[in-house]
Amino acid sequence: MSVALVLATLALGPMPAAAQDAAASATAAEAAPIGLPNVMDVRVTATPERARLVIDLAAKTEFALVSLDNPNRLAIDVRAATFSVPEPLGTPAGEGMIEQYEVEQAGPDRVRTTLILTGPAQVQQAYVLDPFEDQPARLVVDIIPATAEEFAANVAKDLVASASVPQATTSTPAGGSELPIATRPLVVIDPGHGGIDSGAEALSGAKEKDIVLAFSLKLQQLLIASGRFDVALTREDDSFLRLEERVALARANKADIFISIHADSFQQPDIRGASVYVRDENATDVLDKLLAESENKADIIAGFAAPQMAPEVVDILLDLMRREMRHQSYTLAEDVVRQLEPSVTMRRFPVRQADFFVLQAPDVPSILVELGFLSNADDMANLLQGDWQDRTAEALARGISAYFDSLAKQP
Repeated sequence: MSVALVLATLALGPMPAAAQDAAASATAAEAAPIGLPNVMDVRVTATPERARLVIDLAAKTEFALVSLDNPNRLAIDVRAATFSVPEPLGTPAGEGMIEQYEVEQAGPDRVRTTLILTGPAQVQQAYVLDPFEDQPARLVVDIIPATAEEFAANVAKDLVASASVPQATTSTPAGGSELPIATRPLVVIDPGHGGIDSGAEALSGAKEKDIVLAFSLKLQQLLIASGRFDVALTREDDSFLRLEERVALARANKADIFISIHADSFQQPDIRGASVYVRDENATDVLDKLLAESENKADIIAGFAAPQMAPEVVDILLDLMRREMRHQSYTLAEDVVRQLEPSVTMRRFPVRQADFFVLQAPDVPSILVELGFLSNADDMANLLQGDWQDRTAEALARGISAYFDSLAKQP
């Protein structure tokens, strides 16, 4: 599994308004504009419950989405000069929401992917990924079922949007005009462990990696449903990522906050309750230090790439950045705990400090949420209970919203 692919809803640039299908029939006869990227590949996977479109790009670019009927389709335009997709007409991997898809040069500055739907559907989220190591830039579009009424409403909304905005002087995706949309904060959720690293394990055999992934997916859906955030997961399945990869993904995609989700274990079974950690080299107590050491497992040098300047200047700047991030991280932790306390059992002094590696980014406010202890019978019962998971995820989502509300009020 590609590390870059599992990041959902990342840095979303200005989204041009979608236009009518008829207005998108411009030919590509003119010379392609200089500087626009090539569409390198297009892939579609489908199940009855959801579908995903992934477009590999030579560089980041703008995109637009439109819902079309007769037949039901979703058209996705990217601002690009060319495409080199091996098969312009394709069949999705899997069966379900997408019957087939096609790729075409819809204009000199745009490449269109049209998804032919088996039934009404809607875009759940769409996001652009930065290039990461050997992976190209990518547009990812997640699609979920919709009612016939919802789909019809989206078609009508797109029609109104394209008709109500004055025509732009330059060609735009989907053949219409541009309608900027404010970029939403990016929340990166990091389900701990995965793959060969199971994390803590209960006597029953339940594994931390499975528990925290299920919880992270619930939290992601809640945040997406709020309409306020772009939401990323460092992993969406049972994959192994090194600690530095998790941090690098958040930093490379300029995350606004990073939240690592864990559920640990300890030799004393009476220890229980949730807690929220911020990074500090000096742990709050012996248990916190032991937990941090067991999570880090190795002393890995951080991937901060400092500019070319005197070492003492770099040290000062890095220290200032980390101080600011610690302040913001602590504010985030307090907002989250304030919402969790009425809903779940918390440890005494629930905002805690430990030297967890995943909290070391110097430019991303980061917290680690311990949902509870697999070594405690009461916590274990809660961690596997749907109502508790829902209640806790809702409280955590409220805490995240409260944090961004407080940022908006700052002068």
